[in-house]
Amino acid sequence: MLRTHTGGCHCGRVRFEVIAPAKLEVADCNCSICSKFGYLHLIVPADRFKLISGREALSTYSFNTHVAKHHFCSTCGVKSFYIPRSHPDGVSVNARCIDGATIESISVTPFNGRDWEIGRAEYRDTTDT
Repeated sequence: MLRTHTGGCHCGRVRFEVIAPAKLEVADCNCSICSKFGYLHLIVPADRFKLISGREALSTYSFNTHVAKHHFCSTCGVKSFYIPRSHPDGVSVNARCIDGATIESISVTPFNGRDWEIGRAEYRDTTDT
């Protein structure tokens, strides 16, 4: 069953809503940027994400293939969501930035982002079964 979760950055300028299950299944990527942020990926279709406030506070960082668009709050620096390389038509929400009241549980699956192509294939195999 899906529900609406709310969340945002540390200072509160960026706020969002995301429609997702109460029991979240997220990925913990070990790539160079995700491991430094401690990012836990909850990837949803774009139509299940809504930016409520803070568009003007967002800055964007892009590197390597420039497909991923890493949005972060220009005030506090928190990256609460971004457009991922793996799902450029979707949104990856940092589960750590979701307000806790609507989350029943979080299940974390490691993702080998250091070897992105290999990790993507392995991750598909574990999520498709």
